[in-house]
Amino acid sequence: MQEVHADAVVIGAGAGGLSAAARLAHAGFNPILVEALDHVGGRAATEEIEGFKVNIGAIALELGGVFEETFRLVGAPLDVRMPEPASAFYLDGKVVDISRGGWGLLLGQITKQASRVLEKIADARAGNLPDGRQSTAEWLAGYTSNKTVHAIFRNLCAAIFACNADELPARAFLTYFTSKGAFKRFGFSPTGTMGAWNALARATEAHGAQVWLSSPVTGISVAEGAVRGVTVTRDGVPTRIVSDLVVSDAGPAATVALAGEAHFPAAYVDQVRTVLRPAANIVINFATREPLFPAPGIITFGKTRRLCNMANMTATCPELAPPGWHLYVAYAVPVPALGDFDETAEVEEALADLREIFPGFAGAKMLSIRVMRDGWPAQRSCAGYDLPRETGVGGLWCVGDAVKVYGNGGTQACAETAKLVVDAIVAARGARPSPARRTA
Repeated sequence: MQEVHADAVVIGAGAGGLSAAARLAHAGFNPILVEALDHVGGRAATEEIEGFKVNIGAIALELGGVFEETFRLVGAPLDVRMPEPASAFYLDGKVVDISRGGWGLLLGQITKQASRVLEKIADARAGNLPDGRQSTAEWLAGYTSNKTVHAIFRNLCAAIFACNADELPARAFLTYFTSKGAFKRFGFSPTGTMGAWNALARATEAHGAQVWLSSPVTGISVAEGAVRGVTVTRDGVPTRIVSDLVVSDAGPAATVALAGEAHFPAAYVDQVRTVLRPAANIVINFATREPLFPAPGIITFGKTRRLCNMANMTATCPELAPPGWHLYVAYAVPVPALGDFDETAEVEEALADLREIFPGFAGAKMLSIRVMRDGWPAQRSCAGYDLPRETGVGGLWCVGDAVKVYGNGGTQACAETAKLVVDAIVAARGARPSPARRTA
């Protein structure tokens, strides 16, 4: 077995892992980022299908927060185009733009009980939140019985958190929409989300990190309560990376499996078994010759079977498709999203929605249908069911969407976990001299 030494090892090149490696490198560490796949990006990567740049999972890159700050720290270009309006609702065949009217404009058109709902949203913004036991559906039922309002809230839960309104704690929903970014500013990359991740990886390497692709981790070494390194298979050769600092973007369950349950506190292992709630969704990429709707960004639906939202990719980034094609990605969330479901039946429910809402979908060119679940879920844990970033093993941390700050979601949440972990590492160990100073 080959052996190398590193300041730090980062497992997984998804949004959390890439952000952690970038921040460690910026702080003067020389991390090795190891990724089992042959590309970076994880569940937010891009693949090419018949000339179309198709995003695997996440498509929208949120600006104005920790995610954008990470790129700026290491000098990585962030090529993102913002549609205008960025988001809208699609109700009864019409696009409803609420960018200037907000919740009041949306709900006021639907129900006379809008003022009651708006009052409770205002209370939440002031810090008066329900406890974590009440679901979003239960909370909403206390103020309105309008089916369209309930459908909109269900699809908002599905679009942001990949779960149903009766599965998401109301506290998490209201926290996100009253105190987090709530996807107010986002855009699409003209090279697919992969373009952004590749840019971040290159800038991170320029700061002294190494990125090892096609290098699956086979184990995490732990001794006397502290991490000692990881073993990977690189170019077919078993390699041990010796390090007393490991940041895992593989999720808590996979991290425990790689190190062995016996090395973790019993309470942490119990949390991994009982608290985590992986969330599933269905991602449908397709193209048409004629446009299906005029909005250039993401539309959220009202009453549907499973469909929650849909993005018009080429309205903003025509480079994602061959000339003459309109590229769309639709998202659906199964019932249940936090448990077992019939995959074939749930996909058919989503397709039935598309056929019913858009007659032009009948002639669409289907590019991919991906069900994100189990070991490759839409979210490694639904909001409100997150674990701590500390694992109980010295020097071993987790980042990503199973250890996010309460009520946050998406790639922004993953980037935020990386910032919090690296800030804690630097506070405990100190920043390292820059590569230029070390070699001087």
